[in-house]
This record gives sequence, C-alpha cells and structure tokens, in this order.
Amino acid sequence: MMMNCCGLVTSKKEPVPLKSVEVELEVRDHVATVVSTLNYENKEDKPLEAVFVFPLPGDAAVCHFSAKIGQTEIVAEVKEKQKAREEYDDALSSGQQAFLLEESDQSPDIFSLSVGSLRPGESASIRLEYVTELAVQADEGLRFCLPAVLNPRYQPQGSGGSGGGNVQVTSVPASLVPYSLSFSARVSSPRPVSKVESNCPLDALQYLNTEQTQATVKLAAFHKFDRDVELLIYYKDAHQPTAVVEAGQASAKPGSLMGDPVVMLSLYPEFPQAVMSSVASCGEFVFLLDRSGSMAGSRIKSARETLLLLLKSLPMGCYFNIYSFGSCHENIFPKSVEYSQKTMEEALKKVEEMQANLGGTEILEPLKHIYSQPCIPSQPRQLFVFTDGAVCNTKEVINLVRKNSGSHRCFSFGIGEGASSALINGLAKEGGGHAQFITDTDRMQPKVMQSLRFALHPTVVDISFKWDLPKGVSVTALSPPITALFQGQRSLVYAQLTGQSSEAAEGCVTVKYSLAGRPSQNQLHFSLKPAEDTGLPVHRLAARTLIRSLEMEERESRGVQEEGVKKKVVELSVQSGVSSAFTAFVAVNKGDGEVLQGPLVVRNVPTPRRAWLGSGLIQQQSCSMGRSVQSCPMPMMAMAPTCPTGCSMRLSSQSSPPGMSMMAMAHSFLSYRPGKNISESCLPKQPPRDPLLQLVSLQKASGCWVLDPALASALGKTSEEVEKPKLASVNQEVWATILALIWLHGFKMDAQEEWELLAMKAVSWLRAQNAPCVTECVEAANALLGFNVQKDALGL
Repeated sequence: MMMNCCGLVTSKKEPVPLKSVEVELEVRDHVATVVSTLNYENKEDKPLEAVFVFPLPGDAAVCHFSAKIGQTEIVAEVKEKQKAREEYDDALSSGQQAFLLEESDQSPDIFSLSVGSLRPGESASIRLEYVTELAVQADEGLRFCLPAVLNPRYQPQGSGGSGGGNVQVTSVPASLVPYSLSFSARVSSPRPVSKVESNCPLDALQYLNTEQTQATVKLAAFHKFDRDVELLIYYKDAHQPTAVVEAGQASAKPGSLMGDPVVMLSLYPEFPQAVMSSVASCGEFVFLLDRSGSMAGSRIKSARETLLLLLKSLPMGCYFNIYSFGSCHENIFPKSVEYSQKTMEEALKKVEEMQANLGGTEILEPLKHIYSQPCIPSQPRQLFVFTDGAVCNTKEVINLVRKNSGSHRCFSFGIGEGASSALINGLAKEGGGHAQFITDTDRMQPKVMQSLRFALHPTVVDISFKWDLPKGVSVTALSPPITALFQGQRSLVYAQLTGQSSEAAEGCVTVKYSLAGRPSQNQLHFSLKPAEDTGLPVHRLAARTLIRSLEMEERESRGVQEEGVKKKVVELSVQSGVSSAFTAFVAVNKGDGEVLQGPLVVRNVPTPRRAWLGSGLIQQQSCSMGRSVQSCPMPMMAMAPTCPTGCSMRLSSQSSPPGMSMMAMAHSFLSYRPGKNISESCLPKQPPRDPLLQLVSLQKASGCWVLDPALASALGKTSEEVEKPKLASVNQEVWATILALIWLHGFKMDAQEEWELLAMKAVSWLRAQNAPCVTECVEAANALLGFNVQKDALGL
C-alpha cells in the first residue's frame, strides 16, 4: 500500500508564513503546563491561509487557543467540530479573519491549526496552551517530550480518510525547517530538584531558592528544530504517594465538574519483597517487531540485540513466538511454541537475519492475527510491541487491544523521534501493560528488560478503592478503573468531590488489591483544603481523562447509543474548555469590518520529520483531519523489490525545488544517514559483537553455559586457561556457568538490569545441580578473572 504523497514547500516557490515557535513549560511536581506561541507573517502580496499540521503529546489536554493581530486579541471557544468548521469557512468566505484548531479524526496526537486570511504584510501571534502528566522512567526521572518531529503516518491498505478529506502532513527533513524554536522551562516541587537532563543542549540549571525546590532551564541558543525536545527531571526522594485537591472554578456551577473541587491521587504501590523476588515460570510471550523501512540502521540492530537478551531471559516452561511487520507480516512459528534449546536456537537464527525491509507500518493485521490464536491454558499471554512509527488508524488499533484486554497484557516501546505517543501509550494503557519511549541516543535493552521484569512478576488483580470522607462530602470517580499496578510505577486517579467540609478536614483513600493470592492494601491520608491559584490544570486533566473514556465508549457502542455518548463528550468539552475528537477551537475576528480583497492562497507549513531512506522508501503521508487542503500529487519513480511475502514498496519522488533533479533530491535524503544505501544488504559487515552480547549468546535455554573455546574467547582467555583451574569433582557446565556469572558481576555491573534475569536463571540451574565445591569454584573463578565477587552477591 502506498502512502499518499504531497510535495515539499520550497522557499523559492511558496514562502513559509510561520516564522518562529516559542515554548514556555511550567512543571509542578509531575504535571506540566505548556504554552506555545506561534508567530506568523504574510510576506506575500496576496491574502493567505496558513495550515500547520503538528504533533502534541497524545494525552495532552488542550485548554486555551487565542490569536493576537496587532493590538487585537481574539480568544477561541470550544464548539462542536462541524459547527466550528462551518463558522471558520463562513468567516473566510465573507472576507473575515478566522482561526481553527482541531484534533485529527484518527489520532489524538495530531492537531491541525488553520490561520485564515492574513492580509499582505500582516503578522499574527497564535497562543496555544495544554496540560499533560509526566511519565515516570526506569531510572525514576520524569519525562517531558515536546514533539517536534511528525513522521509520515502510514495509512493501511484499503482505508480512506474519514470526514471531508485528508489534510496533507507536509514535512521536510528536520534540518531544513524554516522556522526557529525557543524553549524555556520552570520546575517546582515540594522536594528538591536534583537535576534536569535533555537530548538537546541546555543552558545551566538555575535554582531560584536555597531549598532548590524551584529551578529554570532553557535550550541553548541556536537550537535546530531537528528532533523532539526531551527533558528528564529528577527530584530527590521523588516517588511518594501524594494527593492534590484543586478548588473549582468560581464562575462554574457547584455540582459540575468545573465547579467542584477535584482530587488527583498519585499512587506508588510498594509490594512485599518476597513476592517481587519470585519470577513466573510460565506465560506465553509474543514479540511484535516493526520492520518497516524507517527501522533501518541502528534501530533494527538494537532490536535484534534486545530480542537476544529477551529470549535468553525467558523461563523454561513458557511459550513464545516472534512476529514482524511492515506492509505485510511474518511469524517465526505458525503458533507459539514451548521454550527449549531447540526452539530458542531456531528463533535466534531467524532474528539474526531480520532487516528493516518490509515497507510501511501495517500494525492492525498482525495484531488481529495474534488475537485470533487461542490462548494456551495456564500460560498468561504477554505481548511486547516495538515500533518507531505512527499510523493513521491509531484509534482502531487501540480499540482492538482494548477488546482483547481480558486475554493478555500489552507492553509497548516507541523507538526514536516521532513515534506516536497516542499509539504507544494507548497500547499499554488499554492492554494493562507499561509503555516506554526510547530515543535514538538511549540504549533499548535496559527499558525493555524492565518491562520483561514487570511481565514476569505476579499480576495484580481485584483492584478497588475505598474512600473515607467527612460527612456531607461525596466522591465521583472520573478515571476509568485501574487494571494494572506495577512496583514503583505511578498510577494516577482523578475524582470529583461534592459538598462542603471544614478547612481542617482530612480524607483518606485505601487501595485494595490481590497479589500472588495475598490481599494487600496501601493507604493515603490527605488534606481537603484546596490548593489556590493553580490555573485549573488538575480539572483540565480530569476532564481530558473522562473525555478519552467516553470517546472509547462511543467507538465501542457505534450505531447503538453513539449520539448520546457523543453529546456527553461535546457538553463536557465545551464546559471544561478542553478539546476532544468531536470538538474544535474556533475564533473569528469581526474586527473593523474591512473585507479582504483578492483570492485566498493556501500555504502548508512544513513539519520536521526524521530523514530516512530505508529499503527504497522516501515518502510522505496524509492523515485524516476531516478537512481538505491543496496538495501536490507526485509521480511514481520505480518499484522497489518485493518483500518476502509478496508485498511491494514504491520509491516516491518528492516535489523538489526548481532545477533540482530527482537524483539530487535522493542524494540529499541519503546525506542525512551517512553510508546508508537503498539496500541494507549492501552495507559493510557489522563490527565485532559487544562482549556482553557475545557471552549472553552462548547461554543455553536452561540457564547454563558450556565449557568450550567460544566461552573462553568471550571471557578473554584461552581454552587452556579456563580449563586448568577446574576442580576434578566439578562438571564442566557448573564451572562454565560460575565463570560466566563472575564475569558478569565483575565486568558488567553497570549493565546489570540487562542481564539480571538471565543470571537468575543461571543461579536457579546451579542450585538444581546440587554441585559440590561451589565456594572453591567461586574463589578459583575470581582468581582466574581477576575479580573479588562474593558468593552471596551471586545469589548462591
């Protein structure tokens, strides 16, 4: 299936009216408020409409949109989407200025901003505000991502856009974006801010008080808008359960969501150590890997290495299978197979051959195939999805996962710039799993292995909440029921508090659940006195949470009670001022009544995208926004080789600047990934394998190692050196396994989270052997390898 294509905007032919983007971020504990100001200027001699399609975090609550022209400021209102579009179109056709901001019909992390009827020489400043929750990372940092890169959205075969047409996602290689970005952040928390890190160069962190609970930081000058801006914020003693009560809006009706106080609970469950140290010995592990063209190079290599670690870490007795997808999909085994030395070796052999050569990103069909396979009794299904892409049918994909949530857990991994946050977070949220984002500078393995640990730990079931509140105060849950709790991971709960209480009043919430057959509970006491002057971020996030739940309900009940649910969403969206799939922000400048003269020209503002050329693919994609915009269809150049199962890909030309040949255009794309040719098979051979992966690759499925020349080489010794110290009474596999464990503990402690599970498997194997002289073996191995690792540290 081809992506719908459109031409690049060129500076010679079509001036880009967007001149700069200014972003101010305010982080309070783990809630971020983002204010973006987009500055437009029409340097042409005719009036124009500027259309900018751009990404936002998939769980953002967009709560303010206004435009300033000269000294006139127009604040947009939230209206039902079709009415907003008609109001915008009517204003333009009658010569007035208008502004429209709407969410994509297909994916909640894409927005379209239309700036209508800018007069020649006129400037406009657009202000957009949203609030979002910050996700907790494996190292306990809080992650904020300002999405800049909007990668092509793959549209599945046979699917058309919905609504009234497709907005073209006009994009250029990130380094060619013609507008600038400035970014500053202010961070405050009850606990000290220990550090702030970023994938982009930052100026030094400036503390605003002696307690170091407030700080500011900004992007270094001359930052190129060539990647998503990621901030990692670290607090001291970060993750304590908290409750924030926010006062309602004075002007809103008491008893309504915006009129009543709202409480946001941050829960960090702590499970008994005895339970957490046990690892499941069963399960069906299904790995689904993106092999589309954009995974070429370091991404597919890292994915192969990660699959090696995953396969070595699986417990004996479980079942597994590996699927991969692009425009078509493949699976290593016809159905999941029992994990053994034979099946592990067969799978690893296929993994080694995997390339990013399957075309586009058709994720829906392989998911349908996986769910069509019957579950294996007493083997809970755990699905791991790896993708760097984004699709136009995000909501359909997430809905499918939700429908099957009773039969599996889904762990998702967004790889690199521009991976859709709506897709990655939605898969994990609806699948009762955990989402991770892995930038191109991150190592994939630690994050993936953390998720495998979550999958191997006992599942938390029967989660319920008990509220104890003063007389006269009642509670209404605004969040959907929590279906998953993980050790050390935050869960957020929103609730509306109705009724009056004294200022000194306290509330208490008890979270009850069952873990490994044991009933457990965590309790949190909190003050009911509301925080003042907050700008209502908690109310906005609560409204967004409720809106997303209702939208999901509407998709499930389509055709039955669709209109009733849709009406509820529109009412809540208008009341809270938070956008939804069924509403949009619209503003019309009635102004001085002066009507614009001349034809209106449409200009598509380009969005940065990651430049890649993999498996003969250079393309761009439209994503359904329900509005049609002028586009430049492009000729096909050539057919690329078919993928193994017969699907095909095309090499598409881009609309290039005058005088620029297609070959020059292709060369300019290639230059962004030095050394990459169209065929990955032409690449030079891989450099020698990392020593850790070399040792791990030699481990048997049972957990042991074999004493042979390959092991000696991995340990940096000769065969004679490793065989000589072995005690006569100790068998070769026991000695080899102790050597491997000593090497891991002595040489690779910095990567312990990557090999911890496979080392636990090795220790279990050693215990089962009841081997004699283990203490003497540990001493001899330390002497040989030059370490001083204690027997207790090995878990023996």
